[in-house]
Amino acid sequence: MNKVKAYVRIMRLDHWIKQLFILPGVVAAMALAGVGVDEIVVERVVCAFFATSLVASANYVINEWLDAQFDRYHPTKKYRSVVENDLKPQIVYCMYAALSIGGLALASVLGVWFLGMAAWLWVMGVLYNVRPIRTKDVPVVDVLSESLNNAIRLLLGWFVITTSWFPPVSLVFGYWMAGAFLMATKRFAEYRMIGDPAVAAKYRKSFKYYSEVGLLISAVFYVLCSVFSLGIFLVKYRMSMLLLMPFFMGLFCYYLRLAFKPDSSVQKPEKLYHERGLMLYVLFLIALFTVLMFADIPALGIFADSNLIPIR
Repeated sequence: MNKVKAYVRIMRLDHWIKQLFILPGVVAAMALAGVGVDEIVVERVVCAFFATSLVASANYVINEWLDAQFDRYHPTKKYRSVVENDLKPQIVYCMYAALSIGGLALASVLGVWFLGMAAWLWVMGVLYNVRPIRTKDVPVVDVLSESLNNAIRLLLGWFVITTSWFPPVSLVFGYWMAGAFLMATKRFAEYRMIGDPAVAAKYRKSFKYYSEVGLLISAVFYVLCSVFSLGIFLVKYRMSMLLLMPFFMGLFCYYLRLAFKPDSSVQKPEKLYHERGLMLYVLFLIALFTVLMFADIPALGIFADSNLIPIR
């Protein structure tokens, strides 16, 4: 039984909560495409969640297997299942194949566009983990390639609702840059906790070229790109959402503050639910986002008016 648990652990079932990142895509598609909530929509979203989770678990399996030699140098990842246990490669690769096929097969039920996005998420797992490309070893590229999964999840949520229109580029790019901020902040917290640049470089090759200051500066750059792009989206498509922006920017500040805590949960996003204050703040944002996405506040149109206001 312990051996079975060792194999199950590498699927990282606790990380399935990350698939909730498809929900903003669902809400945006419903609001902009004019799709209402019904039983079929709920069933499709639930199916999308499990299809995405299976593909993500396939990526986690190959990640843990190929990273075992490097995780030994990380203060907490050295306790991962592959590092601690003598797992058989035949079983690991069979798990990887089964999760990949199962996830993509389930995704195919939701249509060609959703399947394409799910396949893209799977390909990103290969590019991120497998030599000779292995983008996780390349500075900056490691952050951008991993955070691209954030944008893919948005697209998964969008295409589970509609395939009649493409989502706004400004929304997708802003969502990607928000993910890049989260990933750069995670790198900062990891680098800071390890505390030794030489050991950090053994754990992750890209860390050879990083510093705490550099990672913080990159995080600020990504968040500025995100806010700028999302601002364009809001002005063009949903002016009412401008009321959300101050709270959204506050969320970035809150998250960055968490990165300075010892053994910060920022390093393990799947554990962020332990941060009660953050969870309450996120729930508030979700509620406000949902309301404003469907609200119409004509007075905010002044921000999109290009005419100068005359002085009388």
